[in-house]
Amino acid sequence: MELVSFLVTLLLVVLRLFCVSTKTFAVVHNDTIRSTDVLRDHNSINALLVSKEGRFALGFFNQQVVSSTIFILEFVWVANRCEAIIVTSGLLSIDNRGNLVLFSEENNSKREIVWSTNSSKQAAKPLVQLLDNGNLVLRDEKDDNTTNYLWESFYYPTDSLLPGMKLGWDLRRGLNRRLSSWKSSDDPCHGNFTNGIEFDEELHTYPQLIARNGTAIFYRQGMWDSISSSQNSGYEFVYNDDEVFYIQNNKSMISRIVMRDDGRIEHQDWRENFYSLICPGDQCDSYGFCGANSQCNVTTVTQDYGICYCLKGFKQKNQEQWSEGCERLYSPASCHDEEKEEFREYLGMRVPDTKNSLVSKSNNASECESKCLTNCSCMAYSFTYSESNVIVADTVCVLWFGDLFDIRQLPSGGGGGHTHLKIESRTDPKREEKVKVKSLVMIIVELAFAYC
Repeated sequence: MELVSFLVTLLLVVLRLFCVSTKTFAVVHNDTIRSTDVLRDHNSINALLVSKEGRFALGFFNQQVVSSTIFILEFVWVANRCEAIIVTSGLLSIDNRGNLVLFSEENNSKREIVWSTNSSKQAAKPLVQLLDNGNLVLRDEKDDNTTNYLWESFYYPTDSLLPGMKLGWDLRRGLNRRLSSWKSSDDPCHGNFTNGIEFDEELHTYPQLIARNGTAIFYRQGMWDSISSSQNSGYEFVYNDDEVFYIQNNKSMISRIVMRDDGRIEHQDWRENFYSLICPGDQCDSYGFCGANSQCNVTTVTQDYGICYCLKGFKQKNQEQWSEGCERLYSPASCHDEEKEEFREYLGMRVPDTKNSLVSKSNNASECESKCLTNCSCMAYSFTYSESNVIVADTVCVLWFGDLFDIRQLPSGGGGGHTHLKIESRTDPKREEKVKVKSLVMIIVELAFAYC
């Protein structure tokens, strides 16, 4: 069997919590590599770069080393995830252009580049440092300003999201930072599953977190304009002209979000005791389980309707198949006839898929409502306002058009924004008796992977 090696960042704090001292490691370069230093692969766990407080380590690992290790290893970042170093030795150094370069070396002579930072910026005295948040950075020796980093691993995540790491878009650079699962438990190359923020910048749709299996959506976290129940965890959502991203800024937390190779999304936390919460967690987490214009609720299962219910003013299309969703009980009122239309407020729910939405600036909720009411195609609206942990450029009005997809009752409530569905104000008593409808409220989904 060929010996395969990868350059990885290891969550060293796990070893410390399991009573494995950092003195176990022969730390070669402390937390820094300078232009004269070389980190070599000795096919051993003893050649590591260790961050200042001993939280993270960087080094070469292979399945042989992992299999012979009696304690738990958590890999949070891989440099050469699809370009393994096979048989030959690996070494890490800074080249004459100031880039961090990973080489494969044969017989201590022939070298081939396996991976490089490939930064266009240069420093007078470049160095590479492993920070205590797990970020591997390339910078000038005399400049530790975070905005002046020449390169950083946090901009190129693999399967893990750590506190301080941004998940989302840098619109200025056209860079999409998203999680990508391993191909298998022992192969860090890109797997089938991804997790990241999606939106259409040109069509001005509202950003939402989407998990995909290949190209197919299998889980949707929803919008991010209300995270009040997660404020103590330090979660933030930033949405402006330059960036759209999610971040957890609580540096005291020792945790990560990980996209597993089987599609599970785990939230791991080592503050006191190790535990994990996995999503998707129930049938309602399956994307579009109840079809269009319906809502999914696992807490109110009935014999006739199961966990799926039509929204107010809608009826089930196919009594045998919920995947076809619901349709209106009657045709909508005439366009611009405000006396025949009203809005119904929904709380405690994950809002509809925003792929058919439009972001529009409004000064207040009344103005946002008016925009939907006077647009014949508008189905619903939500007014978003800035909170302490939701940083938006301005107050935002989100309008939905066409069918509404993937609405569910949240396991626990939330706070903040509201969603309003446009319905015909006139009722048809005979038809309403035949259709089971439920009054709902919809609060924007809270931003915490742990509450899936």
